[in-house]
Amino acid sequence: MRPPLHVASRLPPRPAWALVGALILVGLVVAGCSGQPSAYKYDWSIFWKSVTGNEPGVPNGLFLTVTISVLSQLIGVVLGVFGALGRLARLRVFRWLANLYVWAFRGTPLLVQLMFFYYGLLVTKLYGWPDLVVGPLTIPGVIQAGIFALGVNEGAYMTEIIRAGIISVDPGQMEAAKSLGMTYGRAMRRIVLPQAARVIVPPLGNEFNNMLKTTTLLVILAVPELFVTFENLNGSGSTSFHPFELFLAAAVLYLVLTTIWSIIQGWIERRLARGAAGGEVSSGPSLGERLMGFRLGSSNTGVR
Repeated sequence: MRPPLHVASRLPPRPAWALVGALILVGLVVAGCSGQPSAYKYDWSIFWKSVTGNEPGVPNGLFLTVTISVLSQLIGVVLGVFGALGRLARLRVFRWLANLYVWAFRGTPLLVQLMFFYYGLLVTKLYGWPDLVVGPLTIPGVIQAGIFALGVNEGAYMTEIIRAGIISVDPGQMEAAKSLGMTYGRAMRRIVLPQAARVIVPPLGNEFNNMLKTTTLLVILAVPELFVTFENLNGSGSTSFHPFELFLAAAVLYLVLTTIWSIIQGWIERRLARGAAGGEVSSGPSLGERLMGFRLGSSNTGVR
C-alpha cells in the first residue's frame, strides 16, 4: 500500500536510501572485521600491478575474456534470429525445432552444457575439437568448445528476445511491404528487424553484460581467461596465496569492462531512439540507473 501523501513527501529520495543501505553494509563489514588482528600480510603492489596489467598473463586473460564474449554473443544473436523466425514460422516442423532448442538449452545448466560439449564429445570421439589455425593465429580446441557452448546457450535466450522484438512491430508493416512486392525475407531484413532493433537492443546489451561475467564458468575447461589467470597467479609464483589482492583486482577489471559496455550500450540506445514516433528522442536509463538502480542527482521524493 502506498503511504499517504504527507508521509511520502517526507521519505528520503531513492539515492539517499541507497546511500543509507551502503553505509549499513560497510558498517556490518567493518564490525565483522574488528576481531583479533589477522596474520595475513597485505601486499598492495600485487593489486596495483594486476589492475594496471603488469602482472604476467593479465593482459592476455583480459583480451581472451573480451574476445570470447564478443564471439559467443555474435553466435547467440545469429542463432536467436533463426530461432525467433522458427518460432514464428507457419510450418509446424520449424516451430517444433525452435521450441525444442529453446526448451533444451534454457532448461539445463550452462555448466553441464560446457562439460557435455567438450568432454562428452571428446571422449566419445564424436568431435575431437582440433586446434584451428587461421593464418598466424592458432585457436585451441578448448577455447573453441567454450565459445560454441556459450554461444549456443545464449542463442536460446536471444530467441525469445528477438521474437518479442519482432512481435512488437505492427503487423501492418509486413503487409505493406508485401503489397510493394517484397519477399518475406527482404521485408524482414529491411522493414521489420530495423524497427524491432529498438526493442531488442536493450536486453541484448544486458545479455552481453552478463556474458562478460559468464566467461568465468570456463574455469571448468581451464580456458585461460581473466578469472583463470588470477587463479593461476594465486596458486604459484611471487603472488601465491594473495587471494584478497588478486581477486579484488579481478573484480575491479570486471567492473571496468561492464562499465565501459554500459556506456557503449547507452550510446547505441540513444542512436536507435532517433526518429522514434513523435520525433522524441528518449535518453534511456542514465549510467547510475544502469549500474546502481537509481539516477544520479535524482530529486525523486516518492510522490507521483
